[in-house]
Amino acid sequence: MRRKIIPYNSKLKEFARKLRNDSTLGEILLWKELNNKQFYGYDFQRQKPLLEFIADFYCNELSLVIEIDGDYHNHEEAFKLDIERVVKLKEWGLNILRFTENEVRKDMTNVLRGIEGYILDYQKND
Repeated sequence: MRRKIIPYNSKLKEFARKLRNDSTLGEILLWKELNNKQFYGYDFQRQKPLLEFIADFYCNELSLVIEIDGDYHNHEEAFKLDIERVVKLKEWGLNILRFTENEVRKDMTNVLRGIEGYILDYQKND
């Protein structure tokens, strides 16, 4: 499978590094499950610059972005930005799964089931 190259704003690289160092508990917990190709053998990256955004988690092979939404996503302005992000990422053929910080912290089993469901559908349709 040919690797899809998605452009990004190079000015985001340093900020992405900072976000990796200042991860939320939910991001840390999910990363422990996705790191080192241990989830179905897929390579996930965290805090990955894509276009003008930084995705919490990204898997090129699956064309998948996973976002962990904190409380700030409940505000109208953040909600509008999230919609804009989804539209632009979908234009590049990416799919987005969203989970709340609370879901990841308190119900990791169902979060992983959601990701697993995406992977199984992807494999079936590939």
